Amino acid sequence: MPMKSSSLAFFLFLSWSLTVVAQRPASYYITADRIFDGEVMHEGWAVIVEHDKIAAAGPKEKIKGPVGAIRISNANTTLVPGLIEGHSHLFLYPYNITDWSTQVLKESDSYRTARATVHAKNTLMAGFTTTRDLGTEGAGYSDVAVKRAIEEGIIPGPRMLVAGRAIVATGSYGPKGYDTDMHIMSGAEAADGPDLVRVVRDQIGKGADVIKVYADYGWGPHGDIQPTFSLEELKTIVETARSSGRPTVAHATTREGMRRAVLAGVETIEHGDLIDVELGKLMKEHKVTYFPTVAASEAIAQYDGWVKDKTPEPQSIIDKKKSFKEALQSGVTMGMGGDVGVFAHGENVREMELMVEYGMNALEVLKAATSVNARAFHLDGLVGSIKEGMKADLVIVTGNPAVTISDLRMVVFVMKNGVVYKQEGAALDK
Repeated sequence: MPMKSSSLAFFLFLSWSLTVVAQRPASYYITADRIFDGEVMHEGWAVIVEHDKIAAAGPKEKIKGPVGAIRISNANTTLVPGLIEGHSHLFLYPYNITDWSTQVLKESDSYRTARATVHAKNTLMAGFTTTRDLGTEGAGYSDVAVKRAIEEGIIPGPRMLVAGRAIVATGSYGPKGYDTDMHIMSGAEAADGPDLVRVVRDQIGKGADVIKVYADYGWGPHGDIQPTFSLEELKTIVETARSSGRPTVAHATTREGMRRAVLAGVETIEHGDLIDVELGKLMKEHKVTYFPTVAASEAIAQYDGWVKDKTPEPQSIIDKKKSFKEALQSGVTMGMGGDVGVFAHGENVREMELMVEYGMNALEVLKAATSVNARAFHLDGLVGSIKEGMKADLVIVTGNPAVTISDLRMVVFVMKNGVVYKQEGAALDK
């Protein structure tokens, strides 16, 4: 039978009301013993989240919770901005499980993408709400697809900046050691000279947010690490990327590889195993951020047989500790990125622990993983800080990571874009 007009009107109003309520994002009133805003640790602060942004942050006596807001409060906790992983490879996993060449050559892109979705979730659950993923290492532009799936809410994961295939000089990169009559897929895209313009533009067109270049690699006469691209080639890469508004970053471990990359205009140096005070000052002069990736160096040394604290340190670790100390002395800006993928995703804090172990202050390491990385990646108007107008990327950990950096492992709450992805033991009430 036809519904009476009054009943129909009420039904439509009720349906509309329920839809509006279902779609309306919640507001949150969050307090903790300590709140690190990306630069300074505060006590007695509160944060209000409305929709996907931070609506207010400051002393509790000035920040009152909105009516109906979900209140979150935990004893003995610290609230920090969503952490930013500066150097990841979501399409790789520890080499002591499966070596790099086998992952690149024998695992299909679909299999590696399936793994990457799990790695993305593990990264987010560890409190890292943003990651700069610097190359799929043979999986093409699968990172662009994973980034899209995260943005569309299909899978959970961090906000991603992706590099796609990365660029290497012809003949320099692996996998190697196969019959030259065979065509062996490389872990990155080879290009040289004038062709670099086309390759950079092609990578941009296929979704790369950042152009990554290998400024040196182990292709010397005896497998030693030597520079790859000339200074002019590197300048061509940088200028082509910059014309599209994109940065160039460089894998560089040798002094000459770093020097060329810095003079060419790259924005970050990755690894920098042989950085010294002089190079650090050059990087500082050119506003280049340094990502030491000490966790990857230690992981590889351990895969090769080193037992930390039980067997003598290999030369690679002795050199890494020396270079890290000299980088600190130079005053170069230090970012946080562990080359995670070489070691397990979700263990990202390992890099931060080692940065402290190697001589960096814990609070400075916290800055490196938040506000410093945000500035280095041109995201400082979006993430990396707790202040009004920023994206609501917030993480609560038990303890005080400014005193004990490992407290960042005790994540009890993760919010990205105002959506709660993890909540353990937090008191939520209205």
